[in-house]
Amino acid sequence: MSNNNAEQIESVISKSLKIGVILSAVITLVGFAMFLITGNSGYPDKFFPTDPLQIFAGVAALKPYAIILTGLMILILTPVLRVGISIILFLKEKDYKFTVITAVVFVILIISFLLGKVEQ
Repeated sequence: MSNNNAEQIESVISKSLKIGVILSAVITLVGFAMFLITGNSGYPDKFFPTDPLQIFAGVAALKPYAIILTGLMILILTPVLRVGISIILFLKEKDYKFTVITAVVFVILIISFLLGKVEQ
């Protein structure tokens, strides 16, 4: 891989991380502002949606807490997106060694998300 290609890869990855963090911050702040203005999370006391479908339904209903959680989910998924982008970029560069290594890391991340879900 040439030095110029490495710089391009780093640039794409850097931009994706910046976009993810900024998008997350904006969405979280919008939800927090809605919470401060309304004084209400949008949910009954002691109920906290944990399922992504519940959270997205809450966003559709403009519930402040669900919007905050969406921003946090985007923040959590940003590094995962970075790994996915890296796989594509390594494939494009025909760097199969790093493609395989990055794909293994990606699979481990996905498995950890699936195993980390705890039913209450």
